[in-house]
Amino acid sequence: MSGSKKKKITKAERLKQLQEEEKRQKEEEEARVKHEKEEMERLEIQRTEKEKWRKLEAKALERSNEELEELYLLERCFPEAEKLKREKRLLSQWKHYIQCDGSPDPSISQEINTFISLWKEETNETFEAVIAKSKLVLNLIERLKLILLETPPYDLQDKNIAQYQGSILELQELLHLKFNIATEILLRQASTLADLDSGNMEKVIQDENVTLYVWANLKKNPRYRSVRFSETQIGFEIPRILATSDIALRLLHTHYDHVTPLRPVPAASQENPSTVTPFVKGEVKSVEAAISKNLQEECKQQENESHSVHEEETKVMEEQDDTERQTEEPEATKCDLEMKLLSETVSAAQMLLLENACEKPYSFEDPEVDLYQFTTLGGVYHLDILELPPQCKPVKGWMIVEILKEGLQKYVYPPETSEDFEMENAFPPIEVMLKVHENVIFFEDPMVARWDAEGKHWKTDGISNVSYQPEDRLITFSLETFGPVTLIQDAHVNMPYQSWELRPLDVNKVLLTVTTVFTEIQIQIKENLCKLASIKLSNKRHSSALEEKWMSPVSFIIALKEAGLNIFPTGHSHFYVVTNYKLPLVEMKAYRQMALLSSAFAFSWSRWNTECDPKNVVFKVREHLTKEEPSQNPNWNFLMFSGDRAQSLKINESSEAFSKALKEETEFHSTLYHMVKDFASKEAMEKVRLSSCQFIDSVCHLLLSTRLLSYS
Repeated sequence: MSGSKKKKITKAERLKQLQEEEKRQKEEEEARVKHEKEEMERLEIQRTEKEKWRKLEAKALERSNEELEELYLLERCFPEAEKLKREKRLLSQWKHYIQCDGSPDPSISQEINTFISLWKEETNETFEAVIAKSKLVLNLIERLKLILLETPPYDLQDKNIAQYQGSILELQELLHLKFNIATEILLRQASTLADLDSGNMEKVIQDENVTLYVWANLKKNPRYRSVRFSETQIGFEIPRILATSDIALRLLHTHYDHVTPLRPVPAASQENPSTVTPFVKGEVKSVEAAISKNLQEECKQQENESHSVHEEETKVMEEQDDTERQTEEPEATKCDLEMKLLSETVSAAQMLLLENACEKPYSFEDPEVDLYQFTTLGGVYHLDILELPPQCKPVKGWMIVEILKEGLQKYVYPPETSEDFEMENAFPPIEVMLKVHENVIFFEDPMVARWDAEGKHWKTDGISNVSYQPEDRLITFSLETFGPVTLIQDAHVNMPYQSWELRPLDVNKVLLTVTTVFTEIQIQIKENLCKLASIKLSNKRHSSALEEKWMSPVSFIIALKEAGLNIFPTGHSHFYVVTNYKLPLVEMKAYRQMALLSSAFAFSWSRWNTECDPKNVVFKVREHLTKEEPSQNPNWNFLMFSGDRAQSLKINESSEAFSKALKEETEFHSTLYHMVKDFASKEAMEKVRLSSCQFIDSVCHLLLSTRLLSYS
């Protein structure tokens, strides 16, 4: 019984329990009070931050119109630059007209057609003569291509595009025809040019744009199957059947590509309408009408007042002054409206550079080369097996030659029907050894492609045993059938970029550095010209023929692409590269304002640009006025820009996470210009205002073409 009873709690134990309970309740109460206090403090901080944010937004909204008006005045440099470019194009036409050097103006169809017709009539031109003439032809083709690329889409009509592209194709076809005729003339003299040792003819003609290698099989020695040109490794390994045939081998290396079809030129159409508002166009017309009406009234007033008495002459003069002032005002208004019209047209053209294609234009099957993904480099190697034409024969002091009506004929290898041949391997692939053009950079081993004349595209089938020796720049492969051959590389091998920096060097002079997986490219921009400052491959400086050559931005971009240094995405590049998509309008506004500030401020890549949404871009900026190299740890400001709002961020490059929190003692602004103005010196802002409009336009064009904010 006593064991089943509960043990009695002593007074001391009960007192202890009460004390512990009181302590626990006190701690809980203290924790509750502390939590409430912290929550209240947090809510107060949040409320304060929201109030501060609201006040900053209200302040930014209040001055927004003023800031945008100032930016509009600053951005008048873009239509001003476009006006200067138009004047330059007209001046170029006029200079060509007064030169009277006999060369045609390629933009005038009558002149270019006359040139083509007259050259067609010229006969019996040697290869050297055709090469000399080709310099002018290539210059005309280049000028036509530049017209198509440099003229804004909204200034190009469909008929002009068709005319220029038609002239380019005619010149390309005629130039190649002339090279074929000159080759035939050369091969007729093969017997007189035969080598004393081998008995066969070998000829090499080199020029800056073309290199010709010709070998004529005069002896038909079955053991002579290794053809090498002028103690080089360039040549062929031919099978026995060709070694005993009446043939010639030609390797015509054109350092340009006239085989790949021309790319379509973007033009103003219903699909890509101009952002130019009909209101602006209407206003220009109404102002013109007002000016005309004012002038008419002035004339009538002058006629009526000419009959007035001498005492009223002073009054008449005062009224005429008023009329002149009234006429000047509409003239100024008309000029402003025309500038607004041109400004919107320029903006629309800039937006075209940032537009991404919605879908691939064509589905490429396996052996066919996708020219949106790959690019041809180093020109085209025209490989031909030719039937040897009848040779010149000396007869009584005369040279007699039989001229075939059908001209130069290709030797079909392998023949279409090979029933007469017992051996299965009677027509093996021909081994070819080529030299890669010295001015072209391949970041990976080049791929070989052959031209399919029927399908009008490059293909990679029919080519085997490809090997590349980068030290000697030699590529060897076996080819089943001869024809045009080219080397291709992934057009996006240097995308996306790892980092970039835009840094001022001097007045109207900046340095753009783009770092990729394989290379570091430095580009100098001065006034309206660009040049390649340096290239680094594997952290070692690499010399290039493009260095120290100042060119217009469009010509410079073409030259860099042709050298294998492609850092210029197209509208289809996002199908082949992992990009950091940003809204095109946000990108365009950022590039325009970065260009405006580039004379006094350095801009650079930030890793946080990939963390923010597509409606915002993040980059680093700092004032840079000295010509010296920047320090190892420069003091950067981190800016976020949405196109309508700029703000300075609290984070830095080493922060743990991305945050939109404002940097202390900073405010919102509607533009980048006013954002940097908050921390900039007077000297820096004065330098910005003194920047040349052509310089700003050139910097903006390079930024729009490289798309640094989307492809880094």
